[in-house]
Amino acid sequence: MKAIILEGVNQPLKLADVEKPELRAGEVLVKMKAAAFNHRDYWIQKGQYGGLRFPSIQGSDGCGVVDMVADSENNHWIGKDVVINPSLNWGNNPHTQAKDYIILGMAQDGTFAEYVKVQARLLYEKPAHLTAAQAAAIPLAGLTGYRALMTRAAAKPGNKVLITGIGGGVALLCMQFAIALGCDVYVTSGSDEKIAKATSMGAKGGVNYKTENWHKEIQKMSGGFDAIIDSACGEQFEKLVDLCKPAGRIAFYGATLGAFNSGVPAKIFWKQLTICGSTMGNDDEFAAMINLISTHKIIPVVDAVYPMGEAQLAMEKMARGEQFGKIVLSMY
Repeated sequence: MKAIILEGVNQPLKLADVEKPELRAGEVLVKMKAAAFNHRDYWIQKGQYGGLRFPSIQGSDGCGVVDMVADSENNHWIGKDVVINPSLNWGNNPHTQAKDYIILGMAQDGTFAEYVKVQARLLYEKPAHLTAAQAAAIPLAGLTGYRALMTRAAAKPGNKVLITGIGGGVALLCMQFAIALGCDVYVTSGSDEKIAKATSMGAKGGVNYKTENWHKEIQKMSGGFDAIIDSACGEQFEKLVDLCKPAGRIAFYGATLGAFNSGVPAKIFWKQLTICGSTMGNDDEFAAMINLISTHKIIPVVDAVYPMGEAQLAMEKMARGEQFGKIVLSMY
């Protein structure tokens, strides 16, 4: 079969012939239709990720059709269009992942291939209103955004929600989930164009974080926030503390700007704020996320679709931060 191979740190992604996976008990073989990139793939390529092994097949997101099953009790999956939950070995504690937890695509070979093997329990039927490319954009970003918004930040209908860094896959899906939930959503970005696109999708407003006193502008615009979802941290994090209403919640799933300064501690304890980290999500959250997408007919934003042979070009586009939405590979 054909697959996209990463042979080492800082090496380009290459299209190569590899052996088709052999199934073990409980596993199924999915013939991929589309797979999507995440920033995780970029950090792996740069060597900034734990448990690296080479050569490897990356990719955590994918949509395809079940081609083969190892056990007869899973025969009902054959021929069905599915999305794959990339959250492997979460464990029995819904609040945190187990010690042997991994994400599909490293260390286990991932979705950048014609075929991928996974446990049957990780399959979910593709929402009927989505194309394969749109469905491939869901799994990692959707699960990350859903847990951060719904579980960790405990967003409720009518809440005012701020989502920073709009344009990335997680932030956009998080925005779409919050709008579907009935929240008033505001966004930040370093691009006025991305803010305009977000407001055209239903965000109430947004500001460019590169402008001076952006936090004061969005405070005036919104009146403050019940929940904030952040992926940057860094020195501006203390401004998020200022933007929180009393009893507000800040959930962050990334730290692209590095260690954060939370500002004056009294602001946190006097306002009874909750600040929490969030990573991926459990199986129940994945199922709930797929149900939310199906119920509200949410369509993930796909920025561009590349053929398998142009995987490295797709990775470079993501690294430049030009995208609004997900970058997808067509596996045909």
